[in-house]
Amino acid sequence: MRQVISKKFLLAAALPVLALAACSQEASESHMSDAEMAADTESIAMEATATTDEAAESIAQPEMEEAGPSDASEAAALPDLSDVAISLPKLAYVYEYSWKLPGEDIGKLQRRHADLCDQQGPSSCQIIGMSKTGEEGDEVTGVLQLSVATRHARAFGALLEKEATDSGAEQVSANIQAEELSKAIVDTEARLEARTALRDRLQEVLRTRTGSVRELVEAERSVAQVNEEIDQARSWLKEMQGRVAYSKVNIHYETGTAVTNDFLAPIQSVLGSMGSILGFVIAGLILLAVIFLPIGGLVWGVRAINRRSKTPVAEG
Repeated sequence: MRQVISKKFLLAAALPVLALAACSQEASESHMSDAEMAADTESIAMEATATTDEAAESIAQPEMEEAGPSDASEAAALPDLSDVAISLPKLAYVYEYSWKLPGEDIGKLQRRHADLCDQQGPSSCQIIGMSKTGEEGDEVTGVLQLSVATRHARAFGALLEKEATDSGAEQVSANIQAEELSKAIVDTEARLEARTALRDRLQEVLRTRTGSVRELVEAERSVAQVNEEIDQARSWLKEMQGRVAYSKVNIHYETGTAVTNDFLAPIQSVLGSMGSILGFVIAGLILLAVIFLPIGGLVWGVRAINRRSKTPVAEG
């Protein structure tokens, strides 16, 4: 009996302990399950983030691949300006300079400008013409015509101005004119090419001699005419190319009105023109004498004859 009671007592005492142990085990299991759930949630979130990144990369990569060829095609469609052939205009320049200085200094400055051209060398500057008119006491004019390489024309003009300034000359005018020859050169080249091809075909006909005698004679005449046109086109082309390569420089010199005193200016002008005035007077008198002397002699002769006819003859 005591053993049964003791067993019951032990069982009653063990039940709370077992209950507490079970509760603590459940609590620990609940805590563990919560931690595992949190870890699982975190791992799931990380996996979702990685999946989202991979999906974004997988979506962005085709877009980049799709955009890449279009950008490349657009870049290929744009032309490279460095490879584009640009045809520069072919211009023939004419430079005009005019200086005013005393008459006795015109020849000196003209020679200095000519020497300056010779110093540049024949490939850069050549003298085309040089003239001087008038005496030192009167109005003096001079002209110097040069042919200067176009690439050196502007710099050569600066040298001319420096020489004129050092000589005390006053610049009256400076002009630059240009003539467009691009179209004329292109047309002449095309005409020359076409005529050359025609000549080659006619010469082939003459070599093969496939045709009648009349046709061969006409072909020979055509070849001669085409050769003449080719020579003419070549001369035109060379002339225009020369005008583009070398610019014309025309230099004009003239005397200035160097009058120091306005009061003496009219007197000097009259004294200077007295010789010409006296010459005109003498020339007029000679002209009058040539006209009126014969008329006066004729009138005098007629009157003398009339007086003789009216005089009575004395009786003896």
